[in-house]
Amino acid sequence: MKIAVFVSGGGTNLQAIIDNTKTGILKDIEIVLVVSSSPDAYALERAADNGIKSAVIRSKDYPSKDDWDQAMTDAVKESGAELIVLAGYLSLLGSKIVSAFSNRIINIHPSLIPSFCGPGMYGIKPHVAALARGVKVSGATVHFVNENYDSGPILLQKSVDILPDDTPEILQKRIMEECEWQILPKAIRLIADGRVEINNNIAYIR
Repeated sequence: MKIAVFVSGGGTNLQAIIDNTKTGILKDIEIVLVVSSSPDAYALERAADNGIKSAVIRSKDYPSKDDWDQAMTDAVKESGAELIVLAGYLSLLGSKIVSAFSNRIINIHPSLIPSFCGPGMYGIKPHVAALARGVKVSGATVHFVNENYDSGPILLQKSVDILPDDTPEILQKRIMEECEWQILPKAIRLIADGRVEINNNIAYIR
């Protein structure tokens, strides 16, 4: 299966996918395109280092959101990707690309949805919110993408205990390493193997 990976920053989850295409559970998966919302994203260097085609597609470079949406859709279609993976991508996708790749876009979110998600909840913010609320567990969620933030069918979740000396930064790192890097490649594997069905906004694993 061919995939496109969307990024905005450092690309640690992109690297986890790349690593798994080489020595892990994604050996038959090909990353055909990395799309970045920023020309300064370190993820672009990761793509270049691994010979993966990349493109910077920013909404502000287009006359309208509709034009940007169309450019995104065209880029993915031209790449031949069958699945879009949002791996630390911070922009809300437009209706054209969501429609064109319905139930073929997944996102990794650094909390246990429906907790600490939605508009503005990205990066370190879900971890700050989790600690401020005093929850005893947090984690990460892989979900399918629709036109609203973090509201598509949940595919996989993995949790970690929150420890007494956790800071937002410590919790962020532990969730990244123990949850995100584990369940995002697993989700891609499940989809590639045709083991996922969606009904009434619920994802079922066969």
